[in-house]
Amino acid sequence: MDKIVLGLLLLSSRTIYQLRERIDKGLNLMYSSSMGNIQAAIKKLLSHGYISYEEVTDNGKYKKIYSITESGKQHFLQWINMPIEVQNIRCPELVKVYFMGFSDKENREDIIEQHLSFLKEQHSLLDAICKEAEVTEPSEENKDILNYQILSAFYGRDLYKFNIDWFEKVIKKMRKGEI
Repeated sequence: MDKIVLGLLLLSSRTIYQLRERIDKGLNLMYSSSMGNIQAAIKKLLSHGYISYEEVTDNGKYKKIYSITESGKQHFLQWINMPIEVQNIRCPELVKVYFMGFSDKENREDIIEQHLSFLKEQHSLLDAICKEAEVTEPSEENKDILNYQILSAFYGRDLYKFNIDWFEKVIKKMRKGEI
């Protein structure tokens, strides 16, 4: 989460609520956008001197606007220029599928259908972002940054599509009595 916060602050200074809002719009595929996760990252980044904040009052409301420091920028650039680390792919939903044989037979299809609805909703959101990105011409100044952010949205959309197709196959097998 700390790298996401640094990257977002490299783009522009933000409040914690603006960080969460931006993470909710596309980055939540990578990390949870809970306030607890964001606050923990901010605390860590402040302690290392990678970010700072300015206290302001806006319409009578007290706000902290966070900014990346020069050392934070250097830390982020060092990280972004390193090779991509291989991570183990985790899919917590599969734990439920793995043990589904213990569930009530009449509820299994409903459980999968509910999950499919969620997947389709998320796919639709990312698909809209991707379609908008395909017709939007980025400014030369931000073209590189935006192009790679869009690639992440395409990845998310395609990953959701894969999961939708896979769970639809499971439903078909259930209906045929194969499982």
